[in-house]
Amino acid sequence: MTVLPSTFNAADFLVDRHVREGRGERVAAVSARRTLTYAELSAEVRRVATGFRNLGVRPEERVMLCMVDDVELLSGILGAMYAGAVPIPVSTMVTGPELGKVLGDSRARVLCVSGEFAGQAVEAVALAPEVTDVVLDRGETAGFGDRVATHDWTSLSTMEDNGRGPYASWEDSPALWLYTSGTTGQPKGAMHRHGSIRAVCETYADQVLGVRADDRCLSVPKLFFAYGLGNSAFFPLAAGATTLLEPGRPTPQLMAARVRADAPTLFFGVPTFYAAVLASDLPSDSFASVRQAVSAGEALPPALFERFRARFGVEILDGIGSTEALHIFLSNVPGQVRPGSTGVPVPGYRVEIRDELGAPIEVTGQAGELYVSGPSTATGYWSRYETSKQVFQGDWVRTGDSYVRNEDGTYSCLGRFGDMLKAGGIWVSPAEVEQRLLEHPSVAEVAVVAAPDADGIDKPVAVVVGVPGHSVDPDELIAFCRAGLASFKRPRGVIELAELPKTATGKVRRNVIRELVHDSLQVVRVSP
Repeated sequence: MTVLPSTFNAADFLVDRHVREGRGERVAAVSARRTLTYAELSAEVRRVATGFRNLGVRPEERVMLCMVDDVELLSGILGAMYAGAVPIPVSTMVTGPELGKVLGDSRARVLCVSGEFAGQAVEAVALAPEVTDVVLDRGETAGFGDRVATHDWTSLSTMEDNGRGPYASWEDSPALWLYTSGTTGQPKGAMHRHGSIRAVCETYADQVLGVRADDRCLSVPKLFFAYGLGNSAFFPLAAGATTLLEPGRPTPQLMAARVRADAPTLFFGVPTFYAAVLASDLPSDSFASVRQAVSAGEALPPALFERFRARFGVEILDGIGSTEALHIFLSNVPGQVRPGSTGVPVPGYRVEIRDELGAPIEVTGQAGELYVSGPSTATGYWSRYETSKQVFQGDWVRTGDSYVRNEDGTYSCLGRFGDMLKAGGIWVSPAEVEQRLLEHPSVAEVAVVAAPDADGIDKPVAVVVGVPGHSVDPDELIAFCRAGLASFKRPRGVIELAELPKTATGKVRRNVIRELVHDSLQVVRVSP
């Protein structure tokens, strides 16, 4: 006799569970426009789920959401899962054709969009013939043509709850897709299970951050990013805590204002944001309510960690996660941070460093590719058979990151494999050179990439953003690196930019920088 798996719906776990257990009056979400208790959020999620069902969305069908971080996006993600559908939150910084590409790839019939992005949505829908319905939040419904039915978000979210309750999904039922950034290739939809959402809450959130019911979470990364989705949705809601949603562009001044107004206890950022904070004139008590800051997305340079702690009195936990793993799987531990490392495996996860043949490297300090195994890894990429085979290998996922294991058992990132470069026939980690340059008082941000010299041989070139009020002297920076690094690792040229090109999630776009450096060699000062 076949035994069916027991039911589990992640939206029910995150919201309705608290209402059933008597915590319905606790504050669940705070935005600039609305504050919702768990009981109110539960009612909103149920209405949105009913709205999706009335649009004809069936279990396991996709719903794409291109929306700002606010109650509407949060309830849209949860409402889709509650109805058994598969939400796909996507970047709000994409162009119309880019949105059209992932919309068509996903085969989603319903697109939910904030009014600010209606123009992109019109272009996107024209490229995605399977779309039948567009739901706009605070936007004009004109321009989509007769083929597509348009709806106002208010009509969707005020549907009368039909009392159907959460869809009877299983832990292994599809819950969520997240498209990778696509900065080094075509976007790919990583498919996640309902059980993966509970897994990241019971591992990293519980056993590393120790998220409590009295915590208040504020995140620089947005909900469309796997990192931000955990920070602003999964972690606070699983613990019965409060999420602070910010729809605006996360400048240091804006986020500091939110900290003062809403007193978050957990603050999540990325290295480029922390660098921008240090380059600002924010007062030293700007993060007084924060008990723990977190960084992910890219390796946090030791200099940024030390400067931030010295100035603001807050420790930053550096960690690494991925879209494929849903959140952080390798992290420093509160009170035991080793600056310059990504820490140790999160409880419940295993990591290995492997050579180019896929064999584990046991030698401390020898670089290789990082692999991860754990309870939240995706089941694969949507309609990407060959790529899925390359990345998802049994229990293990290839991260594409170059790592070493340190003597104390921690792990350190050397960069992406595609970012590694050779100088004089010897491999150089851009992260190591960048860490050295960030120790110089005139450097706020930096990216080191390869550029060909007059003989066509790749050499390290540093692209830097200066600290306000400081001048950037290329010769001085090259000499500074020569004094602190092996000579072959020093940058051979320096270019100053007003800002580094970045993705919507704050990662440095090294492919763009490489093109810029390659085309701008005439302005690079070359050092012998």
